[in-house]
Amino acid sequence: MLAVMALFVLAACGEKSQEDVLGDIEDALEETTSYKAKAKMVLETGQEPQSYDVEVWQKDEAYYRVVLTNEANDQSQIILKNDEGVFVLTPALNKTFRFQSDWPKTNSQAYLYESLLHDILIDAETAFSQDENHYIFQTMTNYQNKNLNSQEVRLNKKDLSPATVKILNADGDVLVDLVFSEFEKNATLEPEDFATERNVTGAQISEPALAEQEEDGELDVLYPMYVPDGTTAEATEMVENEGGTSYVQQYTGDKSFTLIQRQSEIVPASTPMNMNEGEPVDLGFAIGVRSENQIMWSNEGNDFSLVSEELTEEEMVEVARSVYGTTEK
Repeated sequence: MLAVMALFVLAACGEKSQEDVLGDIEDALEETTSYKAKAKMVLETGQEPQSYDVEVWQKDEAYYRVVLTNEANDQSQIILKNDEGVFVLTPALNKTFRFQSDWPKTNSQAYLYESLLHDILIDAETAFSQDENHYIFQTMTNYQNKNLNSQEVRLNKKDLSPATVKILNADGDVLVDLVFSEFEKNATLEPEDFATERNVTGAQISEPALAEQEEDGELDVLYPMYVPDGTTAEATEMVENEGGTSYVQQYTGDKSFTLIQRQSEIVPASTPMNMNEGEPVDLGFAIGVRSENQIMWSNEGNDFSLVSEELTEEEMVEVARSVYGTTEK
């Protein structure tokens, strides 16, 4: 009996307490000066699941390179932060948006290691458990999409590297699921690795050309599936100009907005479109660019612009995320 009790004591001593692990996480946050990571991310925030390959480079919490490649169309977007600002690159279209922003510190970021550790450390009500190989934390979050209510973060016991992240809504449904396949702590990275031109050029070499659409083919006009209460579709107008045909949808009422859609074009030069203020916004199917009263994004060969002075930031994102319907209204 004494031998059995001794084994239980030894087993208990072998497991770290929550306080011990949190102390180790604080140390890991201070000691990690750079990293490279790869993960598979599945989003359940839209009409159907979207799967992405994610590659992250980070140096000194000042330089970031996040490559998101959509498995369905094998096209990628890059979020880049360097000394010149924050950029959203769409290599297939040779498009670059640049703006000044505190990204990624403004919100939680599921694929950024330091963001996960920060979320664990700042939540006073973090739930903690562990299994044979992982420390498991359940924390509150601060995502742009307020439906992303909480998250479960699994860290490998061996080195506190990220293993999986599940982001849940208030009902406990998993809306975002990440599985990390690689993590290299204190990887050798230089500021030049985050240079805008280098990343645009490098991505274009591997990026498949945008599929050509038939010249006489009709554009499938997409409509938002979410419209705020008190707002109705007024009209859809086809506008011809030098750049081609645009479809302008007007929604009027308590929360008026305008949605503009046109066929994407590969621009001849990657001169950045400069915006005074803004930040990347995750739409589930694409990375958009949000400024004060506008969200712009490209998806499946089309460029979209959502403009409103009456929608809140959260409503703007919700409307943009819902633009996938093709039924005439």
